[in-house]
Amino acid sequence: METAQSRQQAVPGAVTAFARFVLCGGGVGVASSLAVAVLASRIPWVLANALITVVSTVLATELHARFTFGASGRATWRQHVQSAGSAAAAYAVTCVAMLALHQLVAAPGALLEQVVYLSASALAGVARFAVLHLVVFARNRSRAGATARPVHA
Repeated sequence: METAQSRQQAVPGAVTAFARFVLCGGGVGVASSLAVAVLASRIPWVLANALITVVSTVLATELHARFTFGASGRATWRQHVQSAGSAAAAYAVTCVAMLALHQLVAAPGALLEQVVYLSASALAGVARFAVLHLVVFARNRSRAGATARPVHA
């Protein structure tokens, strides 16, 4: 039988959650960066980024629900929708960064594009962590905290 204390320990603190967020989100982000580069050789970059963003957001939301924020189960539709909102903002940041790069550098190489894309993704990722931690998965912590409180008779 699960105790209140073990349920409370299952919900990570902010530092642990951030480390897990970096591991999961960073892994998905690096894979996404490579996938965007490959796909962009076949279709316009903005479309490639949009497609990869959708797929990576669904994958990352599931990872964050199960591992990063200790939701102990699959992400709900509400969590996917809220996470998609923060991903849309991140998508806008990466698009603006890449458009700015192409305005500043006539023919940037693949390495420079990756550096700019990953830098923009990292900045957007920090903002996403705050949104996911404080809004999207906050209810899970509230519920876990509520069930972990001792009952005094």
